[in-house]
Amino acid sequence: MALSKAALSLVIAQLYGGVSGSPAPLPNAAPHPMITPSPALHDPSRTFRARGIVSDVTEGFGGFTSGVDSVFRSLGSAIPSYVASGVPNFFQDFPVGDKVQSSLGIDDEQVRALPTQVLNVPPYANWSNGAWNIRFRGNVYKQPNTSEGKLNELANIFLIDTDVQDLPPEQQAQARNVTASIFILQQDDENVTMHMEPADSAGSSGEPGGGGAVTPEGGVQNATLPDPTTELGDFDAFVPIELNGLTAGDEATEIQRLNVYAEGATLGNATAYLVPPTGLTIISDIDDVLRVTKIYKPDEGILNSFARPFTPWLNMPDIYANWSRSIPDTHFHYLTTTPEQATRIYMDFIYKTYPGGSFDTRPLNFSDVSATLSIRQHLLDRIFQTFPDRKFVLVGDTSNSDMMKSYPGLVAAYPRQVQCILMRNTTATDEDMLFPYNTDGFKDLDQQMYMFFNTPDDLTGLDIAGGNCYNASVPQHLTFGYQAERLGVHGDTGAAGRVGVSWYAVVGLASFIGAFLAL
Repeated sequence: MALSKAALSLVIAQLYGGVSGSPAPLPNAAPHPMITPSPALHDPSRTFRARGIVSDVTEGFGGFTSGVDSVFRSLGSAIPSYVASGVPNFFQDFPVGDKVQSSLGIDDEQVRALPTQVLNVPPYANWSNGAWNIRFRGNVYKQPNTSEGKLNELANIFLIDTDVQDLPPEQQAQARNVTASIFILQQDDENVTMHMEPADSAGSSGEPGGGGAVTPEGGVQNATLPDPTTELGDFDAFVPIELNGLTAGDEATEIQRLNVYAEGATLGNATAYLVPPTGLTIISDIDDVLRVTKIYKPDEGILNSFARPFTPWLNMPDIYANWSRSIPDTHFHYLTTTPEQATRIYMDFIYKTYPGGSFDTRPLNFSDVSATLSIRQHLLDRIFQTFPDRKFVLVGDTSNSDMMKSYPGLVAAYPRQVQCILMRNTTATDEDMLFPYNTDGFKDLDQQMYMFFNTPDDLTGLDIAGGNCYNASVPQHLTFGYQAERLGVHGDTGAAGRVGVSWYAVVGLASFIGAFLAL
């Protein structure tokens, strides 16, 4: 369907409300473990097809003020619709299953000859019905070999205004590894058996074993999942296990740590965390709060996720290490809505930089922005319902519109369980974050329960175990509506209302163009 210039002009005129405002200036992790090369696919991604579209629109129609132009220029040449939601949706709409095999031109016999691999997402376990129940989750797949040249070609599909061969050698290698992890042959109807044994270490907190758990005296056993893998190779099931020397959950205060290996796979290890019924769990987002991502600046966000070494955000690892050391038996749970194929590099980064903990990622069957938003809520509900007597500290950032809704929403849904909500104010501290955030959900919450922080040091000294989650020396400037520090909105409700209309135009225009042109 084609959109006429007249029609687009009309839409822009309806959206535009006199937007203006100039942004004010503000102020290595180890590479991913080796992944075997992957299939050769050359289906262009939506990001690739969308390059230049927004710049063409803004240059072709002269009704925009400098404020809109500066927003689009600063965000880069492509404005995907996910930017306004703060969702890392760089990797989307990949061919799966038979489409992958057909594109490669390989037959079933060749596929059968390939080794089976398993993405084993580090699970948590709860104590119920007199047994530990581990939530095993991941994906079974095969990964054909592909030449370096073809991987470069595939990697270039994702990069904006950059050729992989122009990157430094180590970034080229990472881009190929991430590309390889995306183009895989999912294996359906596979039975999965896990082998478990005590884990000596996992994570990085300055403590023996990496923090987040202890090594049990037993637990060696095998467990077969009740159902085969789905059409997309996924598995997700709670499975009861035998004690075999493990401490029973109704007697345990410490989190026990097990190594978990998928049998019959060349790749498929993870660490499971057996979490007692009571205690404190820290649920943490990763992008733009634990690491530098810049989801809101697509060209930078893609490079930071695809090619550049993952980099911690300031001294955030020190904050988490201190929590691990000072609050006994804390469970760390890391939640990202990045598609599961691209999350091995996330797990590697976390385990080398932060305390060990369980993970949640986005399954393959959640492929678009609306599904991504729903999967975060689903995963949050699931862990809250799995541990109804635990307290939770929620950590995120203001660039994620779904977290700005779901985190305060959990207080209403689970009033006894939310201990703290700690949100990095990305807009106040990063000149590239120009989109507004909505603080309406926090209006009726006790200030001691939540805080918007600017730097990790703002979290120093908080008594999150005691529920004192607010540092009074950190200005909050909340309007309980849409606000954007880059436009000089610092708690003035009237200004927030006026600017909100303008920013609705920017966000609405970007979302409209993204949705209509299938970004």
